[in-house]
Amino acid sequence: MSLQVRTSIQDAIAVVSVEGEVDVSNAGELRDALEAAAMAADGTAQSVTVDLAGVSYMDSTGIGVLVGAKNRANQAGASLVVANPQRNVARVLSLLGVDRELGLQ
Repeated sequence: MSLQVRTSIQDAIAVVSVEGEVDVSNAGELRDALEAAAMAADGTAQSVTVDLAGVSYMDSTGIGVLVGAKNRANQAGASLVVANPQRNVARVLSLLGVDRELGLQ
């Protein structure tokens, strides 16, 4: 399944909606989208919500992208939270212990 990533602005928060499977073959696309979403048009950092409702699978590469994006957001004084993961993705995030770090909603 291919990866689709869309970004919109809702209440001054960049919402990155992801659909498909995130793995080593396309994690760079997600990383690029998160980096672009983290910067407002004026170059300042902004808050990002990553909506994973449409993600059926995520491997360790994708999880690493999320953790890296969270760390970069924190360093820039912004926030990044992960929202709406499907049960199997939420379980993996929890098993790895990154669910709290990612502000899982």
